[in-house]
Amino acid sequence: MTRIKICCIQNVEEALMAVRYGASALGLVSAMPSGPGPIPEDRIASIAATVPPGVSTFLLTSLQDADSIIRQQRRLRTSTLQLVDEVSIEALKELRTGLPGIKLVQVIHVRNEESVKEAMTVGPHVDGILLDSGNPSLPVKVLGGTGKTHDWALSKEIVDRCGKPVFLAGGLRAENVREAIERVGPYAVDVCSGVRTGEGFLDEEKLSAFMKAVRSLDQTS
Repeated sequence: MTRIKICCIQNVEEALMAVRYGASALGLVSAMPSGPGPIPEDRIASIAATVPPGVSTFLLTSLQDADSIIRQQRRLRTSTLQLVDEVSIEALKELRTGLPGIKLVQVIHVRNEESVKEAMTVGPHVDGILLDSGNPSLPVKVLGGTGKTHDWALSKEIVDRCGKPVFLAGGLRAENVREAIERVGPYAVDVCSGVRTGEGFLDEEKLSAFMKAVRSLDQTS
């Protein structure tokens, strides 16, 4: 069964709605150089503390040095770190030592064949890979939340080769998530703008439609 992560959670009410509709993971966005969804750290901590057992809490962090990331996770107490920018292999090893039991998921921004190489390099050092449509090489880094899809053929190659669970993000919505799953075969799908209103609030109708689209594929597979 394809797992579903609802990202950019803004408050406890959104978290509980997502859980009620069957989300297996929630994304909580800390400070970013750009993009939607960041919330204050005290709110991240309070949301994470209310999420029931069995639902993973992902802290999206743009920090890149191990010491800062470790301090942030210890403040906020999420079960998983989603590293949205490049983190060195040495830093990943330090995170393993400093945060035993905390899952590490590295974001790969899928742009070209170099993205496949990046996934192959980092895969052995993390618990999962998340494929998104950002561009960290811009003057102001774009580290997710674009609402745009990327080349799913490259995503499929990463799924087939990296040997780790792969989360697929980037422009997913009820209308295209079934095709995305069929073409890529990810462990999980990750959605933010595809289930939100223009003002950025979690939309129950869109959330329900997205969940039904994913589950309809599970039921026929």
